[in-house]
Amino acid sequence: MSAPLAKLPKWVDYGLIPLLNLTAALLVSGLVVLLIGENPLEAVYWLVQGSLGYGEGIGFTLYYTTNFIFTGLAVAVAAHAGLFNIGGEGQAYFAGLGVALACLALDHYIPWWMTFPFALLGGALFGAAWATIPAYLQAKRGSHIVITTIMFNFIASAVMAYLLVNILKQPGSMQPESRTFVEGGRLPFVHEVLEWIGIKIEHSPLNLSFVVALVACVMVWALIWRTRLGYAIRTMGTNPNAAVYAGMNVSKLTIVTMMISGALAGMLALNEVMGTQHRLLLDFTAGYGFVGIAVALMGRSHPVGIIMASILFGMLYQGGAELAFEMPKITRDMIISIQGLVILFAGAMEHMFRPALIKIFVRKPIAAGAV
Repeated sequence: MSAPLAKLPKWVDYGLIPLLNLTAALLVSGLVVLLIGENPLEAVYWLVQGSLGYGEGIGFTLYYTTNFIFTGLAVAVAAHAGLFNIGGEGQAYFAGLGVALACLALDHYIPWWMTFPFALLGGALFGAAWATIPAYLQAKRGSHIVITTIMFNFIASAVMAYLLVNILKQPGSMQPESRTFVEGGRLPFVHEVLEWIGIKIEHSPLNLSFVVALVACVMVWALIWRTRLGYAIRTMGTNPNAAVYAGMNVSKLTIVTMMISGALAGMLALNEVMGTQHRLLLDFTAGYGFVGIAVALMGRSHPVGIIMASILFGMLYQGGAELAFEMPKITRDMIISIQGLVILFAGAMEHMFRPALIKIFVRKPIAAGAV
């Protein structure tokens, strides 16, 4: 076995390597900040202060974290089956239609907690449906899942633009968006829920879909590591030939796995459409589906790692906005560059430290006959 593929202790593979990759990314980012004449330590201070230093900042950080958990889980489930689903953006976008239709149909008649199950189901079904077509094309026609999911991101964008301009737009309105949901179609914000029990915190867009995200993490862990389906998914991802030899239906597994992945990506729409925007509008996904790829890579496709990586990217999103305000020389484009460096070191260069760590932590077997 080649050195980069040697098995490391779990705490090294899932903890130390991501930490080293993140440290390397931040060091390079610090050099960039230094080159423009700013203090890297001050930049780190404002990044942390802006994301975790006060109640509203924490709320925004966890709001972004919610989106990244959903899209990271979507990529991770597919990755365990050896599938690279980069269509989470389109799947979440199309799922917004499922969530919006449930809210538009029910918000005038029933309270939010009765609308919620239908919106949840609508988002999951529409996201799964949008992922099923690329899955079928790979399973039955041999089309590569990467190419088809990329294409379906653009198709979803075109379909949603047509619907919002020609069908769902309010009469007389110039905005390409649906009507705003009334109370029966809105998830409560966390600060509202806490006020019900007498706890007051600062207002933020954080809503109850954050709880759904945490539940989804537990369910994905149980699915992948505690069920027969999860075992079959991991077997196919490790060795498709072995899966076929064991009698597994690889085509069916491909479709089922992508449906689960698309359903998870669709949960992003629950946070954005029902939880925050309270209407269906253009481009509400805002690139969260693509960031989910980096989240899954950094989190090693494990729910615990995905939560930690999602919090990190949530901090970069919220803290980056505060940083750009407090240190104007560090523009929003530079914040995106820092995020890109984290993605680079966590993804494309994830094996940079692995050979050295293998030499340290992996013991070589003693040769037969050696004294």
